[in-house]
Amino acid sequence: MSLFALATAVALAAPGTRPPGTLPALPDAPPFAGHAQPLPADIITKMTGVTWREGCPVPLSGLAWLEVRHWGLDGTAHTGHIIVANDHADAILGVFEALWGARFPIHTVRPAHEFGGDDNAMMRANNTSAFNCRPVAGSSRFSDHSYGYALDLNPLINPYVRGDKVSPPQGRAYLDRDADIPGLIHADGPVVAAFAAAGWPWGGNWTRAKDYQHFSATGR
Repeated sequence: MSLFALATAVALAAPGTRPPGTLPALPDAPPFAGHAQPLPADIITKMTGVTWREGCPVPLSGLAWLEVRHWGLDGTAHTGHIIVANDHADAILGVFEALWGARFPIHTVRPAHEFGGDDNAMMRANNTSAFNCRPVAGSSRFSDHSYGYALDLNPLINPYVRGDKVSPPQGRAYLDRDADIPGLIHADGPVVAAFAAAGWPWGGNWTRAKDYQHFSATGR
């Protein structure tokens, strides 16, 4: 079954009233679990030369390794890992805890080095990630991801849109932003509220473009 078909099937099967983009409530859902720690040695080895290299604007010691429990598009609990700046680790743990409580589903949460640092590959796979030392597309300026200050959530379901450009192109199936599809971010939904509480504005509120997947500490 395709990702679109799976998400649609879950949405159609969802009884009762719930925030759009979320899953039905469970009577006995397990509690949220998550923690932050310094980057493990094996992760540093895997990142070096892939998503981090000499000249990146943040040292490896400035990054934190987060393990988080999240709901998947299949409606079950999963464990994911994400890398963010040390000084935002607690806030992002709080975001994931809020999304767990709201039963907002996230397809996968895997660090960028597992995709070779390829942003397009991560978007096509609908993978949620944060740190990735790379330039802003079409420029030589470091993106906020290079500092661990930005996170892209369910990027296939929540694409970047500017004019006729949709990135990833497969995200064109999700341009109806009023659709009730689990994992789709709504302006008045729990995802935007959770990141706002952490002080991370949403790219879906930009004017010249709409980056529906993107949240960042600087608003860029």
